[in-house]
Formats: sequence, structure tokens, C-alpha cells
Amino acid sequence: MELLTVLDQIDKEAKVIQTQPYKGFKAWMPKRVVFTPHALDEPYGQQIYERAKALNLNVELLKNNRITGLRGATERETYKIAKNTLAIVNAPKSAFNLRPIPPSADWQFHLAEGCPAHCQYCYLAGSLQGPPAIRVFSNLPTILENTVKYERLNQVTSFEASCYTDPLSLEHITGGLAKTIEFFGKRPLSHLRFVSKFDAVEPLLNLEHSGHTRFRCSLNADAVARRLEGGTPTVTARIQALRKMALPKQKGGGGYPIGVVLAPIMPIPDWENAYTNLFDQLEQNLNFDCDLTFELISHRFTLGSKDILMEWYPNTSLDMEESTRSTKRNKFGGIKYVYTREQMNLLKSFFEHEIQTRFPQARILYWT
Repeated sequence: MELLTVLDQIDKEAKVIQTQPYKGFKAWMPKRVVFTPHALDEPYGQQIYERAKALNLNVELLKNNRITGLRGATERETYKIAKNTLAIVNAPKSAFNLRPIPPSADWQFHLAEGCPAHCQYCYLAGSLQGPPAIRVFSNLPTILENTVKYERLNQVTSFEASCYTDPLSLEHITGGLAKTIEFFGKRPLSHLRFVSKFDAVEPLLNLEHSGHTRFRCSLNADAVARRLEGGTPTVTARIQALRKMALPKQKGGGGYPIGVVLAPIMPIPDWENAYTNLFDQLEQNLNFDCDLTFELISHRFTLGSKDILMEWYPNTSLDMEESTRSTKRNKFGGIKYVYTREQMNLLKSFFEHEIQTRFPQARILYWT
């Protein structure tokens, strides 16, 4: 509760209005942590092993580099087993051939794959192969050094680290996000970006990031978060963490550039009021000069991801009705189901107006 105490003191001084009390969020603890032999050959793998033992987690040393024991009798049971498993492995050779990821960043690289949250619209559904176990890559130093090859000459290059995971959700076990921030803090023309739904930012506040890391917080209307984002801190707690990361270090914060990722935006009943309340909280908490960006992402799905999500969350209330959507093809020919043009224009107009009115110095990076 140390972070909450500091936040409470700062918020009283700034007369910030909090709309919900924060009772604290219990960090994710996997029921099973497995290490491959190759992972334990890495110093970082050894460090994670020591941290896992110190947390009294159930640690298993595998005899080979193949992860087993993830399958259950049903897809739902497989999901449950996998979501409670943390595997420490080496990143494959293919992970070192970085891919561009516009409009988020120039390149993407991966600290891990998988996430302990239970978001019923999960964008990882269909993106990763096999059961959704969380895999952390133990050859982190090699992964980081590999990014240097992708730096542009005399121009800032941006790297996204949260395409396939939420790195902050794993930091209490791995410590890898802090290492990554410090690495980029020493690279004059490389900038790091990551996004999180989690709020345990305390270990990141005193790092030497040199302004090269942008912490982005994934937010939604409270009605969406409560209904569809299981295993995550409240929206209020996330906004408090965002404030803490943005505050200058002399005021007890981290002094980071920050961002808000509004995703997935949904035209739920009374959506204007729901999202207005969210903007009210943001405006009340970000009541100081800060480097702020917004990314606006509307909800979309594919038939493949829908099938997987319905297996994982058979009782979901998430709207994935194809007949009310428009279709959009990606560059590979795949079809996504998106909102109609009329709905998209209405949503886009509302969000752009709210941001430009409340945060005139902020940048909207994209709408999709």
C-alpha cells in the first residue's frame, strides 16, 4: 500500500477528486512456473528463478525445452491451465527479425508472450499459437542488443514492447521491464513504448529513463472495464498510476512521457456519458503539464478470434454480432468486422472533440 499512500498525499495537495476508493490490487501469482534448461543457462533466467523462489511460487525445472502439461479435457479447461502457467523460455531465432508495427511504432520486439488478464475481447486470441500460457524470454540481453541493429541514423527510432503481452503485469516476477527501460535510457536515438492495464508502477519510478520511454495506460469506460476486463486493476487505479508516472521526479513521480490508449472503444448504451466520466477522471488527475498522447482504437474482431473467445468465455456479453458490422480487409486479405461508417464517424468526432477541448497540448496519434 506504499504507492497508494504516496498517491493520496500528492492528490490531497493538488485537490484531485477521486471518484472511486482504491482497495489495492493483488498481483498475479501463477500456480505453476516452469523453466527450460536453455532458460536456466541465461543469467536473466537465473534471476527470474531466484525471484520466483523468493515469492514461494511452485517452480518446476523441465528436462527439455518443450512445454507440456497445458492441455485439459476441454478448451475452457486448457485455457484455465495455461492462464495459470508461467514458462521461462528462450526467444526463438525468428524473434530477432523485427517487424514494423505502424502506426504504433517503427518496430516491435517481445519481452514475453501472453498475459495474465482475462479480457473478453482479448486481441491475442488467434494471434499466438497453442494454449495461452505466459512465456517470458530469458535471453533478454540478446533481445535488447538486437534492437540496436534497427536504429535509424541520426533519427529517433521507436520500439513497441507490448504487442503480445502486458509487461507490467509480470514485472514483480521478472524485473525485465526495468532492465529494458534502463537499456533504452542509454540509447540516445531509441525510444521505448509499452502499454499496460496494470498499476504497479512503483519499481519504475526512480529508473534513469532519460525521457526515452513512454508509459501508456490502456483505459476504457468503467462499465466496459468492470464487465469485460477481468483480472485487472480498476480504471481509477490505472489513472492514478498514470498520474504517478507522469509527475515530475521532484514531486515523487517518474517524470515519464505518458499516453492513453482508449481501447476497445464501444458504443455501449449511454456511451457518451460513460466516456465523459472517464475523461472527467483523466482531466482531474492530469492537471499539470505533461507529455501526453492518445491512441484511439475501436472494437473489431475476426471470425477466428470470435471462435476462440467464445470457447474461452462462453457466457460473454461482448457484442460480436456480424450482421451489425461492416467488414474491412487487412493487407494480408483477412477480414475484420468493424463498426459501420456512421458509427465510426460519430465515435471519432466525440473522442477527438473531448481530447482537443480538455487536453489541447496532447497529440492524437491515430484513430482506427
